[in-house]
Amino acid sequence: MATNKLQRINEDIARELSVLLREVKDPRVRQGMVSVLAVDTTADLKFCKVYLSVLGLEDEKRMSKGLESAAGHLRRALGQALDLRHTPELIFKLDKSMEHGAHVSKILQSLEDTADDTRDDETDE
Repeated sequence: MATNKLQRINEDIARELSVLLREVKDPRVRQGMVSVLAVDTTADLKFCKVYLSVLGLEDEKRMSKGLESAAGHLRRALGQALDLRHTPELIFKLDKSMEHGAHVSKILQSLEDTADDTRDDETDE
């Protein structure tokens, strides 16, 4: 369980990164709409896992490479924006839960449509 101070740091990092990610000019990172879902910083502030969701992701590997490439710049900009003793190393994780949810929703909708069609056929007979 994160302490209150660590929770505030996580929120500050998430807020700043959401702004900084929009300013990255690397086309590998600008594939779609990037959202920071969560930030998990270790207690010693050495590492920070950043969970991202990308709407309209074209190529996951290119996006990951672009984020790795931009990590140093983002870390430096984050250090300037936040007054921390140590700026954590950023580790980006792409979250596919929104895509998965949309896929499941589409499957459920198609099942519902076929069930409606079979009910209509039964009532016609």
